[in-house]
Amino acid sequence: MKKDKKQKNRHVYWNPYFGGFIFGILILFTFYLTGRGLGASGAMKSSVVSIVDTISPTHAENNAYYSKFIEEDKSPMDTWLVFEALGVLIGGFISGGLSGRISLRVQHSPKITSKRRLVFALGGGVLFGLGAQIARGCTSGAALSGMAVLSTGGFITMLAIFGSAYAFAYFFRKNWI
Repeated sequence: MKKDKKQKNRHVYWNPYFGGFIFGILILFTFYLTGRGLGASGAMKSSVVSIVDTISPTHAENNAYYSKFIEEDKSPMDTWLVFEALGVLIGGFISGGLSGRISLRVQHSPKITSKRRLVFALGGGVLFGLGAQIARGCTSGAALSGMAVLSTGGFITMLAIFGSAYAFAYFFRKNWI
């Protein structure tokens, strides 16, 4: 009996409203400590600049975009956003490990193959990365942090994110249902 109950409750998650409340408090705390909100695209930018600077320092120095982030005595990786992203990644693995949810598998609908699921996930990630670069920030930075300071742009961004997701869901629903 005890074993059956444990198998039933194998994946117990936090209440999403509680998680959202804690995340909102975290965003406000981040504003208080750093003067800016959360975001992940800044860590990715720092990583790309560091890689380009390591592989081709001359190109990085002569490039108008990369050169803005390169300083003689400071690494682009020496920013709190990099440590934030690493903390999220490590924390996710710790959480998944403690709850027994880490495994190498591709979750998908029975109507599609694992390969198609991975292609769509990669395509979505690439489009998300391009969109974050064009928008000068990811959803965390633009929408959530923007809304935390009651920015009109933050609310518009959040509406655009959820509105476009709702509109595109009809066309891509067979990949999950």
